[in-house]
Amino acid sequence: MHERSSVGELANSLKQELDRYSPGGKLPSSRALVERFRVSPVTVSRALAQLVAEGLVVTRPGAGAFRAQPRTAVSAPGDTSWQEVTLSADAAAEVVPRAVDASGVLATLAAPPPGVVEFNGGYLHSSLQPERAMAAALARAGRRPGAWSRPPVDGLPELREWFARGLGDTTGAADVLITAGGQSALTTALRALAPPGAPVLVESPTYPGMLAIARAAGLRPVPVPVDAEGVRTELLAAAFKATGARVFVCQPLFQNPTGAVLSPGRRPEVLRIAREAGAFVVEDDFARRLVHEDAGPLPRPLAADDRDGVVVHVSSLTKVTSPSLRVGMLAARGPVLERLRAIHVVDTFFVPRPLQEAALELVGAPAWSRHLRAVAVELKVRRDTMTAALRSVLPELSLPYIPSGGNHLWLRLPDGAEEAVLLSAALRAGVALAPGRPYFCAEPPAGHVRLSFAGVAGGSEIAEGVRRLRAACDETLVAEPAA
Repeated sequence: MHERSSVGELANSLKQELDRYSPGGKLPSSRALVERFRVSPVTVSRALAQLVAEGLVVTRPGAGAFRAQPRTAVSAPGDTSWQEVTLSADAAAEVVPRAVDASGVLATLAAPPPGVVEFNGGYLHSSLQPERAMAAALARAGRRPGAWSRPPVDGLPELREWFARGLGDTTGAADVLITAGGQSALTTALRALAPPGAPVLVESPTYPGMLAIARAAGLRPVPVPVDAEGVRTELLAAAFKATGARVFVCQPLFQNPTGAVLSPGRRPEVLRIAREAGAFVVEDDFARRLVHEDAGPLPRPLAADDRDGVVVHVSSLTKVTSPSLRVGMLAARGPVLERLRAIHVVDTFFVPRPLQEAALELVGAPAWSRHLRAVAVELKVRRDTMTAALRSVLPELSLPYIPSGGNHLWLRLPDGAEEAVLLSAALRAGVALAPGRPYFCAEPPAGHVRLSFAGVAGGSEIAEGVRRLRAACDETLVAEPAA
């Protein structure tokens, strides 16, 4: 049995037996629990730790585990209705209210109920994560001299150098800041580059987490449409001219959610247009390590072709490893780097050193390249499996673009289909989808859904999820009348 399942089952069994012991009563020894439940000592230790964390058990070194004293009753909550007046008054005083809408982010973070096929995930399934390599890296990192001491605020020099090597000869380790994942890096970048109330140009559709960051900072997202070749540069130039914006946020490689790659002809245009507007380009390079086996050579990051300090580059190890390995980076050149550094330090002080050391151990191990190759192969297989199933079972859902990287497909619903109704029906049928509406900062042209093929166990679960989605569509989509 999987270790985590065993831990949960043992913890539940022990909870059911706690009433046998009076408060302060001693539980059976770890050895007795191992023999009785036929589990490993590690499982017993973790199950007891879970009960300790829940306040049900206390442990005493050398003495054992004991039932905790009952918790005192929680006092009745006070009256918090005054906050509605205060928060609404703050919003009324702002040019752009700093409303925080996390619904688009939560749609990919929330775990669906048991038995539901998770097409809404934003991370690799546990079977695709390098769990053994990460565990070994963390163990080696913990033994490094000074592993628990305070790291440099900019990050470990060796890790900054490793990230910088991916950006060509335009960027060195001194231009890199280590961040707590890509979301933290984007937050720092937007706060540093635009004052509250300012417009910020974004791709349309785009990553909901970035829109949430912008709105929380009081910025005004302005959409610039994307097609199969990436952002439409003629509309980007027009948007800069019309708004006076000084920031454009883009994902040139395997754009989220469309999967598009910025074409060779448009890449220099984006840099030229931004430079002429006196603007920064925030390059969110989140999917470079999620390339599929059949992708061919990848284009360089925009930052590698930028000599004038236009690009602020964001990258992360999280997507290709684990949602808990929150190690990312910001890279920039010129005076803006000092502003980025100041905001980063104020917000986080620094990324915990053990996590940085573990990241260094991981990317420096032979297992790292093997993991990247395995992910590339498996993502292609899963993409092809989902694409074939959708075309066979759900031809009415339009799939305009099949990406060669990333972890999802972007589907357009038939005209007139109600996105929210379909999502509710799909959940009843046992499959969770990510809604398309949060990916647009203005009115969407049609209903969409995003389906992840990386967050499920494999091909059979993909096929089952599409079958369930077929049932939901039969319930909600109205067929066109025959001519």
